[in-house]
Amino acid sequence: MLKFSFSRARPNQGGDPNQWFKGRCCDSFPSGEVTLQASFVTPFIANYGHDHPWVWALELLPAYDAIARLKSQEHWQTDVIAGWVLGSAVGYWATTRNTPLSVQILPGGLSVGFYKRF
Repeated sequence: MLKFSFSRARPNQGGDPNQWFKGRCCDSFPSGEVTLQASFVTPFIANYGHDHPWVWALELLPAYDAIARLKSQEHWQTDVIAGWVLGSAVGYWATTRNTPLSVQILPGGLSVGFYKRF
């Protein structure tokens, strides 16, 4: 959703980091790959980081992905930083919620709901 809203041009699409709102051709901001990596490792760090400090090494996964996206000129630095922050925030929010939110992709559509056990 953010990619389509901001429609920022990638570095290999002209080389100007100020090309925002360019339409369907451009989807650089934020980096979805780094967002996914950060949202994946954050729950592990939030749950096990205080007992097992080595779990913090999982932060190397989004860091490696961010560097790879920059070197391949697929994203700007602000794209990967925003993706990292967004992924970490979503991962932390999902881990610390009292009421879990369930999202399921089913053959007939999408199911979103709250799970409560009595």
